[in-house]
Amino acid sequence: MGRVSTMGGWAIATAAALAAAPAQAELVNAQNPQVIKQIVESQGWPAKIVTTEGEGPYIESSRDGLKFLVLFMNCDDAGKACKTLQFYMGFDDAKSTTLERLNEWNSGKRFGRAYRDESGDPVLEMDIDLDFAGIPRENLGEAFNTWAALMDAYHAHIYEK
Repeated sequence: MGRVSTMGGWAIATAAALAAAPAQAELVNAQNPQVIKQIVESQGWPAKIVTTEGEGPYIESSRDGLKFLVLFMNCDDAGKACKTLQFYMGFDDAKSTTLERLNEWNSGKRFGRAYRDESGDPVLEMDIDLDFAGIPRENLGEAFNTWAALMDAYHAHIYEK
């Protein structure tokens, strides 16, 4: 009887250990734009995938009236097998924003960088590395939360007098 109860104890301990182990998180990478689109939509934001021959795809979206893009970057020559994402927004009606104002943003913010594009528009970008196996879906969702906060703060920063 002792041997049976010892084996039963091992079985219960093993089952308890497996139940306590965290489930494997779903990893997301930049190779499937449809998955990224679903994550954007799960935030409550519209999403449209745009593809151009030979270039990486991108997603057009908006949040609270602020339009932005999710660009698929570091792709192969066919615009597939992408490794990173770049969140991007710009304001073509704020060309008078000074470089000092953009530098003030960059010196005080950690996750998004600001600069003038080739048209002189102030833009905001944030990069996410999804190379190799990717990152947990929850982490990418949190990156979108960070992006939302940055968009709001950048809009206020650019238009603040």
